[in-house]
Amino acid sequence: MKESIERTIAERVNEAGGRTYYVGGFVRDRLRGVENKDVDIEVHGVSPETLYAILESVGEPLSYGASFGVYALRGETIDIAMPRKEHATGRGHRDFEVSVDPFIGIEAAARRRDFTINAMMEDVLTGELCDPFGGRKDLADGVIRHVDGRTFVEDPLRVLRAAQFAARFGFRIADETVALCRTIDLSYLSRERVEEELKKALLKAPRPSVFFETLRGMDQLTVWFPDLALTVGLEQDPVFHPEGDVWTHTMEVIDRAAGFRGDVSDPYAFLLFALTHDLGKIDTTARVNGRIHAYEHETKGLPRVEAFLRRLTNEKDVIRYVLNMVPLHMRPNMLAYSKSAVKKTNALFDEAAAPKDLICFAACDHPVVAGTDPFTGDGDFLAERLRVYEETMAKPYVRGADLIAAGLPADESFSDILAFAHKLRLAGIDRESALKQVLAYARSVPRASDTKK
Repeated sequence: MKESIERTIAERVNEAGGRTYYVGGFVRDRLRGVENKDVDIEVHGVSPETLYAILESVGEPLSYGASFGVYALRGETIDIAMPRKEHATGRGHRDFEVSVDPFIGIEAAARRRDFTINAMMEDVLTGELCDPFGGRKDLADGVIRHVDGRTFVEDPLRVLRAAQFAARFGFRIADETVALCRTIDLSYLSRERVEEELKKALLKAPRPSVFFETLRGMDQLTVWFPDLALTVGLEQDPVFHPEGDVWTHTMEVIDRAAGFRGDVSDPYAFLLFALTHDLGKIDTTARVNGRIHAYEHETKGLPRVEAFLRRLTNEKDVIRYVLNMVPLHMRPNMLAYSKSAVKKTNALFDEAAAPKDLICFAACDHPVVAGTDPFTGDGDFLAERLRVYEETMAKPYVRGADLIAAGLPADESFSDILAFAHKLRLAGIDRESALKQVLAYARSVPRASDTKK
């Protein structure tokens, strides 16, 4: 069996008088019995020059910054680091003074890490576990606890990491760590770093709601997720939403949406869709004749949804997907409830960026529970109608080339004529009949050339 690259490095480091340790999440997950393909090792007791020479002897070293003592090897999925000291010089995530110290010792090296469960180290050659801050016990107890109060507050991202770990692992955060997180200003974080933690929560946590509930409990929602904070206590009609306010509903929806991550076209976009679908209720909720309504929230809330997304991501395809899907989110269940005609369901699916995803969302927004929302949709009906839509779109249809071949000029009215042809396609009209109807329609459309005569 081929020896692992980290063991080869460790043996050569050992020959040079040093030691090599697995560190961070790799050790944590190994103790949890969970596979982690991101291998991180830390090399102690040799100079940076000696380590670089060792790396050259086993492959092609790639430096992330020699002054930081962080390396990789081309073609290998391993990160190699040296012990270092970090001291905050400002509030930004780049505002750190870093110095490499290969002889700092185990405890000092581990002290710069965020949580005790991430501060354990395992000797690559002997398997000896070094645990200066009680991480193994916290791991067994399911506790997220900061290592050092003085260094913890130097990186505000750790607040979001605590919430993300709580969501992913189902752990509780130690009271003293929660208290510390409440004191930290998150406003200096970059969008990219916030999104990285958000993605992990949305894509890896069994219940993504725990991420947001944890931030709420820390009073840390308002800087990056202010719109979600506004949904807390925002009432809904109990006939349709017996679960409670918009916050509660949204948290339930994203947890159900997590169950569809393997079925949808873009899990991250889908979860953001679930998270933002009812933000429009912030601006539209009103009490009318004793009933709570949020008329047109699905469309009137789009500016708020867009602002929310742009605060967190610059992924254009994701933003486009969510802004397309949010206005449509109520229609699948309403059409299923009323057993609408094929023409209407075809039109809905044609408008959706991801028709199958829209059906998945319908199951998240209004789960089938007897005696609750009367507008709960029929998933079988929607699935059947999606099949009909896909069959319809697979059939031959009238194209622009057909119209030009029939003698129509590609002038300013051409797009309107093509739109009419598309409506006939969605209605299931066969190509031959549709072409006749389109040509008849084209003769009725006023043309600029006609007005000049």
